Amino acid sequence: MTSTTTHNDLQVGISNKQILNIALPITLAMFVPQINFFTNNFFISGLGERELGTAGITGVFYLIFALIGTGLNNGLQGLIARRAGQQNTDAIGQVFGQAARISLLYAAAGVIIIFALAPVFLGAVLKSPEVTKEAVGFLKIRVLGLPFLYMFQLGNAFLVGSNNSRYMKVAFIIQALINIVLDYGLIYGHFGLPTIGFNGAAIASVIAEITAFAIVYSLIRYKQLHTRFSLFSHFAFNKELSSLYFKQSFPLVMQYLLSIVAWLQFYILIENTGERPLAISNVMRNVFSVLGIFVWPFASTCNAMVSNIIGQDKKDKVQLLIRRIMSLSMLFTFTFSLPILAFPGFFMGIFNSDPLFIQEAIPVTRLVASGTLLMSAGTVWLNAVTGTGNTKINLAIEIIAITIYSTYIWLVIHVWHWSLSWAWASEILYWLIIFTLSFFYIRSGKWKKKVI
Repeated sequence: MTSTTTHNDLQVGISNKQILNIALPITLAMFVPQINFFTNNFFISGLGERELGTAGITGVFYLIFALIGTGLNNGLQGLIARRAGQQNTDAIGQVFGQAARISLLYAAAGVIIIFALAPVFLGAVLKSPEVTKEAVGFLKIRVLGLPFLYMFQLGNAFLVGSNNSRYMKVAFIIQALINIVLDYGLIYGHFGLPTIGFNGAAIASVIAEITAFAIVYSLIRYKQLHTRFSLFSHFAFNKELSSLYFKQSFPLVMQYLLSIVAWLQFYILIENTGERPLAISNVMRNVFSVLGIFVWPFASTCNAMVSNIIGQDKKDKVQLLIRRIMSLSMLFTFTFSLPILAFPGFFMGIFNSDPLFIQEAIPVTRLVASGTLLMSAGTVWLNAVTGTGNTKINLAIEIIAITIYSTYIWLVIHVWHWSLSWAWASEILYWLIIFTLSFFYIRSGKWKKKVI
């Protein structure tokens, strides 16, 4: 029998305090691994510009598979938040069990694809044999952490969707500390560890992901959340729930795949122009990562809260909630971007002290930092669409945005050979389209008929 025991803390309100209570723990949880990502690139940059550029290629390529997990995560988070709004605790455990089964199948497929196809694909599209060899070797190690990453992401989706995001920070903090220490130790041979070099970063990341997976589920058990939500009691195949989860998550998986494949196309085109533009572009990923510390938590919060509010049958409150989340997202992002906008040379000097490198990178840095303000608005509205449950619309929006984005970067980089700043202006174009299409879909009210 489905449990309908009431727990008032499962239903959210739309106040700024409620938004911040959910978003800030996610922000803290994301802040620590971004420091980890930042220091990882810092350590790799000490090996040389080629290694730093290769890290950009491998990072984007691996993101294809990591963001599949994000799509699975967001699909589960929306379903859990909807059941939380309905105060249906047992249904949360039921959908989690099906999500775990499907996610592990995706992870197994990802490992097979990396080993079988990455050497062929990268060998065909990259000019430098040295970069290709380094990238393939790195990815074959890095992908071994994929099953643990997916399960870790599902654990976080459960915590956010069930209004328990405050517990997320512990796993992220420990994961980041382990990764930073092992990065430094394995890349350069400190702390009695072997000197592995570039691949040391991959080994460190895998160990950190395994650790994070173990911690988040230990916390769930320690807080007895698995008992309250029957979290580990529904792993047997359920056709109806598996179908529902797949229908909700698959468009999101495809959305993220399209997005990251387009970004991989961007990096491949940049690689063909030389090592320096590629190295600068890899540092731009760090800018996005640093400024995304506030962007993505508010987006995730919007997904969960919109779904929860709809579950409470308060659809008239949805647009007000989205606007409040967007305002907070833009405020935090603007405040955090000011130091980078004011001192771009200092920021770039952390990765490369070459004055010419810094001079070429400064205008790109300012453009990207400014563009994240538009991203902070666009991603909130896009995740609001996710929260309505009509994830096919997410995919349609992504297809339109990526088509225009890919055409732009092909013309600017490959045909017209414009500067790197013009190439990175593609991010402004992309997020403007995302914001516009998502905004008008929510305003249309068509999502009100969707039932999940």
